[in-house]
Amino acid sequence: MGERSVFEDDPELYDECEELLSLARERGLTLGTAESCTGGLVSACLTAVPGSSDVVRGAVVSYAVAVKRAVLGVSDEVLDDPARGAVSSECAAQMASGARRALGCDVAVSITGIAGPGGAEPGKPVGTVWMGACGPQGAATRLHEFPGDRAHVRHQAVRCAIRLLRETVVEMS
Repeated sequence: MGERSVFEDDPELYDECEELLSLARERGLTLGTAESCTGGLVSACLTAVPGSSDVVRGAVVSYAVAVKRAVLGVSDEVLDDPARGAVSSECAAQMASGARRALGCDVAVSITGIAGPGGAEPGKPVGTVWMGACGPQGAATRLHEFPGDRAHVRHQAVRCAIRLLRETVVEMS
């Protein structure tokens, strides 16, 4: 149970990860992540659960725009558009779809946002986080605006991403 220390401040998150992995396993589904502002934390939480290797295919930490473009296939049209850019619904959708393709998984979740303390843009304050989920039916996105410091924004994003993955797995049954 040493890996549970990853969840020291949030033991319920471990249980949510365990439940998600069990649901995916029961349905024969594999999972993947594309993470920017969370830097791999969603994948770390999932893989901290023993036996996760039969469900989790991998993760792409696409912190840099160049990685979003080259590895996940996020379009120049989205990334170079000041109104959309890397923190947008379109980017989150393309990241999730790109992760599903790159990792060969059934369901992928993506997270892109501004964790702070800097990086705010007009209309995109610190705490702005877009998430995407992609399954065989395509991608859907959600906007979150999390209060707090960098650690709090990232933690809340991880919790919401795990829940979004779970919802997507449940919808596929």
